[in-house]
Amino acid sequence: MTTYALRRATCWVFMGGVALIFFFAPAGEDRRASVGLPLAWGQAHQYVPPLPRGIPADLWEAMIPKDNPLTEAKVALGKDLYFDPRLSVDNTVSCATCHDPKFAFTDGKPVSEGVQGKKGARNAPTILNAMFNVEQFWDGRAPSLEEQAKQPLINPVEMAMPSHEAVVAKIKQIPDYVRRFQQVFGGRDPVTIDNIARAIAAFERTQLSGDSPFDRFIAGDKTAISEAAQRGWALFQGKARCITCHEFNASSPFFTDFKYHNIGIGMKATKNFETLARQIQSMAQAGTLTQAAIDKLALSEGFSELGRFLVTRQPKDLGAFKTSTLRDIELTAPYMHDGSLKTLREVIEFYNKGGEPNPNLDGGIIPLNLTEQEMSDLEEFLKTLTSDRVRRLARGEEKLSSLVTGHSALSARQSPVTNNR
Repeated sequence: MTTYALRRATCWVFMGGVALIFFFAPAGEDRRASVGLPLAWGQAHQYVPPLPRGIPADLWEAMIPKDNPLTEAKVALGKDLYFDPRLSVDNTVSCATCHDPKFAFTDGKPVSEGVQGKKGARNAPTILNAMFNVEQFWDGRAPSLEEQAKQPLINPVEMAMPSHEAVVAKIKQIPDYVRRFQQVFGGRDPVTIDNIARAIAAFERTQLSGDSPFDRFIAGDKTAISEAAQRGWALFQGKARCITCHEFNASSPFFTDFKYHNIGIGMKATKNFETLARQIQSMAQAGTLTQAAIDKLALSEGFSELGRFLVTRQPKDLGAFKTSTLRDIELTAPYMHDGSLKTLREVIEFYNKGGEPNPNLDGGIIPLNLTEQEMSDLEEFLKTLTSDRVRRLARGEEKLSSLVTGHSALSARQSPVTNNR
């Protein structure tokens, strides 16, 4: 178990009691962190973002790594890096290109597109609540947000920078960034790839989803969701079996078990799992299955469908992908790791027929025999998981947080590096 996973597991045990009290607090209760505030409790970090209903404050605090505490300046720096296309080789692709607030921090496409329109092989997952993931990416190949943030920068079909050293060199050409890295991290040479990743991860830890109609329903407002949605919630926990993998409880209100399952989606695109798996084992034996190689294979047609197997090389993980969160699922179409299902109804129908048969199909994926009415009720329930704030962001009714600093525009004007976007 990694240090990050151990910390997370410890948090769950601790939070079992604490979160229960917080989660069921009456609607409208004034929370300690209802607005972005300098931290007065815990003293582990200096900034707390607005925490929505449904996200336990103590749990959020416990998940902040000790080597990357949040400060307002660091979050603002990370935000500007996140939206800056100059981090890509041709100044056209930023983190936000594939994780756009307009699409609940996804991109609305089946698979992501990087520089020069190059396409990967996987659907962009949301960054909302990603700080609570045990591992990052559909296959869990990154153990933390910091490590995740480094990989797209040098992936040839994403941002395509030739190396992390080249990323650092490019940032060092921008005086405003150099000044701010000095302010945030200090030291003789603060612009490093690790600090770039720390700043982006710090910003991502402020992007949270909660305060949905369902959260208000669970908190006691029985009118917060419709009768159809309430029937859907009952199905979710019962006949439809959704909660088996899309776990929900007071200490882990994220609608995911953070585990990996083969539901057969990958089998629709690839029929030669065994051949591809043997190639991966051969690469491992030859010592060529490096982290960079795995990152490249994960976005390569065919190999991408191996899923978690790319990381573990365990037969049980063939075609297995991480259970995605269901929060804001209404806004993140298309669905599944390859974006092959266009609507929520298609997803429900896929599960209703028992997934896609294959030798590695998860044992929990079986025909559900839901009626048309039951599938409609289930869809209504899923739509209650949309955060009010995330919906406002998607509609353009709200801008991202009060930490808008104006540095992006300023640095773009002052930089000698051309922004072609």
